[in-house]
Amino acid sequence: MKRDEKQKQAEALHEELQKARTVILSGFEGTTVAQDTELRRKVASTGAKYQVVKNTLVERAAQGTPAEPVAQKLRGTTSLAYTTADPVSLAKVLTAYAKENPTLAFKAGVVEGRVVALKDLEAIASLPSREELFARVLYLLNSPAQRLAGTLSAVARNLAFVVQQGVKEKKFEESAGS
Repeated sequence: MKRDEKQKQAEALHEELQKARTVILSGFEGTTVAQDTELRRKVASTGAKYQVVKNTLVERAAQGTPAEPVAQKLRGTTSLAYTTADPVSLAKVLTAYAKENPTLAFKAGVVEGRVVALKDLEAIASLPSREELFARVLYLLNSPAQRLAGTLSAVARNLAFVVQQGVKEKKFEESAGS
């Protein structure tokens, strides 16, 4: 590959890494083509990107980005997964895949500008997804209003029941002397 092509690749990857909220570097020695294809499909389903890159390309492209601290002195084969969207879904896919395929080994990662270790990545993967968190917040916001509506309707329902019982027992008839 010519020098200009390498430079263009580094610049394009630099732009991607600049926008990425989550960057995860891993080694995949011993992974078959079928396993790699499966991982690419799963990562793509989260809206993230996955690619196998040369270590020198990652080092050059990561300069001046949040991923710079983790892209130094890489050894062996390296794959790069990154996303501008939800870090939780990418972490879930990668940790689940790594449990099924131990050939995928985490090297380093950056989530929301913070360098994370493997245990941190597993903790992130155990979090609920963004949509699930929104659903929980909406439930919590809606719950007091539902209880208030239920209480107010119960008062009206109970009053109607008392009036109905009074009518049945003829407690509301006019007296003859009035």
